[in-house]
Amino acid sequence: MISLLPDGTFTTFLSNLQGVSNENQKTIEAMARKGDWAGVAEFAEKNIAKERRIADWWVVAGIAYAQMGQFDKANARFAEAVRMEPGEMEYRNLLALSQRLGGEPERALRTLNEALRVNNENPDTFFLIGETYMALGQPARAVPAYEKAMTLLPDAVEIWYGLGLAYAKLGRTDDFREVEQRLRSVDPRLAAQLVAAAGKPAR
Repeated sequence: MISLLPDGTFTTFLSNLQGVSNENQKTIEAMARKGDWAGVAEFAEKNIAKERRIADWWVVAGIAYAQMGQFDKANARFAEAVRMEPGEMEYRNLLALSQRLGGEPERALRTLNEALRVNNENPDTFFLIGETYMALGQPARAVPAYEKAMTLLPDAVEIWYGLGLAYAKLGRTDDFREVEQRLRSVDPRLAAQLVAAAGKPAR
């Protein structure tokens, strides 16, 4: 799930490829562990040439290009996967994440709003909306997105972190402290990171 991935890291998705054989998946994972993203991209492109109708190969290529910072290429591959499988929310979310990390947060928001018209109960989509509004410097608009994501996926510490940071930016100290204490009980390291990022004194 996107909400379990730190920014810039798409690799967890590689372990859940339905349209890729086990043998090919092992090849991809071996290259990914070595950081050979150029190799992953080349391998994916060769398989796209043979199996253009398998959306997962387009996603693998997109992940590889994103890991190399080639976001235009990544976006094109993720967009093709969305075109092929328009109901697959992970593809839409990956596209939006790639667009934001590539410096196009407004475009990412459009992608995420389109995703909501397909499924308005996906926690990753709301989490990414929150992250995108934060990237745009709009914490007031990020908060309701994070809060909706939290209602859908209450145990995701990344959502708590994002929400806590948005509260801090808005000066909502009591709400920030509530999130901090909740996070500290399950992930003290991340709670400490939140306090440092928010510029708040530890309690």
